[in-house]
Amino acid sequence: SFSPFGFEGSLVGVEVDLRRGIPAVDLVGLADSAGKEARERMRAAIRNSGFDFPKERVLISLSPADLKKEGAGFDLAIALAVLAESNLLGSSWSFEPNVLVMGELELSGAVRKVRGVHAAVSTAYEQGFRYCIVPKENEVEASFKSGMRVIAVEHLIEAFNEMSALSLLAKNKSETDEQYKDALGLHEDLSNLKIDFFPVRDEEDFVYVRGLDFLVRGLQIAAAGGHNLMAYGPPGCGKTLALQRFPGLLPKLTHHEALPVTRIYSLAGLLKAEQNLIEKRPFRMPHQTASVEGIIGGGPYCHPGEVSLAHNGVLFLDEAAEFRANVLQALRVPLEEGRVSLSRAGRSTSFPARFQLLIAANPCPCGNFGVKNKICLCAPRAVESYWKKFSAPLLDRVDIRIPVFNKIQNIMDSSIQGMSTKDLRKPIQSAFKMQFKRQGKLNASLKAEEIEDFCHIEKALKEKLLVKSSEQDFSSRAIHSVLKLSRTIADMQERETIIEADLDEAIRYRKNEGGLDILF
Repeated sequence: SFSPFGFEGSLVGVEVDLRRGIPAVDLVGLADSAGKEARERMRAAIRNSGFDFPKERVLISLSPADLKKEGAGFDLAIALAVLAESNLLGSSWSFEPNVLVMGELELSGAVRKVRGVHAAVSTAYEQGFRYCIVPKENEVEASFKSGMRVIAVEHLIEAFNEMSALSLLAKNKSETDEQYKDALGLHEDLSNLKIDFFPVRDEEDFVYVRGLDFLVRGLQIAAAGGHNLMAYGPPGCGKTLALQRFPGLLPKLTHHEALPVTRIYSLAGLLKAEQNLIEKRPFRMPHQTASVEGIIGGGPYCHPGEVSLAHNGVLFLDEAAEFRANVLQALRVPLEEGRVSLSRAGRSTSFPARFQLLIAANPCPCGNFGVKNKICLCAPRAVESYWKKFSAPLLDRVDIRIPVFNKIQNIMDSSIQGMSTKDLRKPIQSAFKMQFKRQGKLNASLKAEEIEDFCHIEKALKEKLLVKSSEQDFSSRAIHSVLKLSRTIADMQERETIIEADLDEAIRYRKNEGGLDILF
């Protein structure tokens, strides 16, 4: 069976021994309360399925013994092991050792859905397993292209019959490791990748976003290169409206990208029954009261947080200044490393957390700072304190900063039409193709040592960038951000060379930093 823990989890061996003594069921192997309760569920399920429960003393061992086990996913494996040890499968029959069995049992013998099946199947295949028995509700989840023979059952009797027949199919290991890698997408050709989009929904169409051309253009650049973005402005200016449409600009996940995303959602119990592979990029929008554990992850068994659930997708913090300061500061490491490490009770795990950060914020606590015909009720120190919540190291990791101020007549004027999402996607598609062909990843993920190779600019542009950097007091990370933004803008036009117009636009989107120095 399988015990989920963090991103990896562990396979768990289930052994049963019948011995003379007072009839009882003993369970060893550090199971949690749900696992210990499996003794009673398993006993009732076996009897209610028409089988005779052994009259001997039953010892159930979950190995490795020093590994703490979580969940009710061991029920079905334990019940089948007890039936096999009772010789109900025949004295000459022996279990094929490489069978993954997962499922929770009802007292009637019905098999219920469990979480973590995608991760379990992937881990089991890598360790030589070729067959798995899972609940019917998990069939689609387990049937992603892994080469695993999936047997879906709804009742203990059905699982028993399948195990009886499994000896005829054992040791069918014709697939090679190369075929397995192809099935997992590990050999995916990134240089000739097909970039597809989902159909545009009304709630994702930018045609309804009026008078915010500078913001929409910034969102287009952010989508094309995977750049982090911050939009700030007074309440009701349209920043949240625009940012919530951002997922419509993003293409489908590649097969290689979809595998870790699906695994994370499976471990979190968020994978839908009809999904075996997530294709839509995640878009997570946590509430402002979220804790560090909720954002980063944690708990007794290291469950994924919002940063991991947003892996290969988007984490949107609306009214970001309302989040706790320690929550915002906790984002710095995953933004830089693309992973988050968690440790609990002597064990550690690491979740992927390469996400795109979108931030929406007001210019001050009351929201009226710098707005014409409105009075800001905040003292200068209150505004400064408001922006200090973000901290310079966090803001320095945000490539694009956009002040948003929309006039009411623009919102009400139906003659003003924004650019449609369908049209905005075309340059994004071109940029994705060029980036994957050139470097195998998005420009925002380029490391410092790679920027010189992939974001090269002519000597005259270097001199101009140095002058502008001195004027704007750019850090070295900010200079790298400008170069990566310039590379993305050029890719959107399918140009290998970065020109002066690309650099100028990149500087405009980078320089707006907020706080008391906002220029309206």
